[in-house]
Amino acid sequence: MTTPGVEPALAEMMDAVFAEHGRDAELWRRLDELGLIRLTGAEDSGGSGAGWIEAAELLSAAVRHGVRIPLAEHDLLACWLLEAAGVGCDTATRTVCVFDERGLASDVPWASRTERIVAVWPRDGGHAVADIAADHVTITPGANMIGEPRDGVAADLTTLDGVLVGDELLAQLRLRSALVRSIQVCAALDRALELSIEHTTSRQQFGRPLAKFQAVQHQIADIAAEAALARSATESALSVAAASHWSSPSLEFLVAVARSCAGHATTVVVRNAHQVHGAIGTTREHRLHEFTRAALAWRSEYGSVRHWDRMLTDMAVQSGTGGLWSLICP
Repeated sequence: MTTPGVEPALAEMMDAVFAEHGRDAELWRRLDELGLIRLTGAEDSGGSGAGWIEAAELLSAAVRHGVRIPLAEHDLLACWLLEAAGVGCDTATRTVCVFDERGLASDVPWASRTERIVAVWPRDGGHAVADIAADHVTITPGANMIGEPRDGVAADLTTLDGVLVGDELLAQLRLRSALVRSIQVCAALDRALELSIEHTTSRQQFGRPLAKFQAVQHQIADIAAEAALARSATESALSVAAASHWSSPSLEFLVAVARSCAGHATTVVVRNAHQVHGAIGTTREHRLHEFTRAALAWRSEYGSVRHWDRMLTDMAVQSGTGGLWSLICP
């Protein structure tokens, strides 16, 4: 997913860093030196002052190279939430954890691998936010299907002292989280398309490349069409979010469309990509599974495909016949 508005030089630099350090323990330190860990943070608080357009390209580059680190959770969610709540954010790695009234949270991304946790919990009819050390809570390790930490977290809410925040901030956190996963899914689908094209153009069968067979061409065309649809919907939501500073009244609808499109596209792309690769595509040695399994895992996080489909249906019904067009084309 190459994001419009990002300078080619910046995109090339991101790719170069991940290509060089993609499996290097020093990657986080290297990204920190380049100002990419807090890419969207305010400059007066140690950030780089960039926006979501640049952040989307950084996330996409990480996906393209199979990098598994909490870039989005740290910068776009945890540190953003602290800044929005008027709390400072230092260089310690962070993730966001939303507790229920019992002090429990499940499938928290990267909780067992971060130094601090930005906790959100119900308080006084609203919600409070606090920046706490990871050892202040009880973490039960877990993982999604690609091995990224998705942990259970428990805390004694009576010991937490946080800042009260409005419901609009929590609503924005949910949309930000959802759009992050849509960006990552699109990048994974694009990479699966690239691998499928590379394989079918280089692999010979019956004396000619697989890409010469009409049935294979149809499968590749379906992959490309679905990936493009998901990317278009996601870029539309991303552009409106960036231009409106997450204040557009149409943003919830656009994010829901992006998540729905990306979720359904994943089904087609994963199926067809593995079909055109044949047996080799199911092996651990081939890189295809790094992207197809990632897309399947990410599309179910921060709301399932069914959840976003239901939300779109409800919005369409509530808008009525007179408001449906304005909902689609605000």
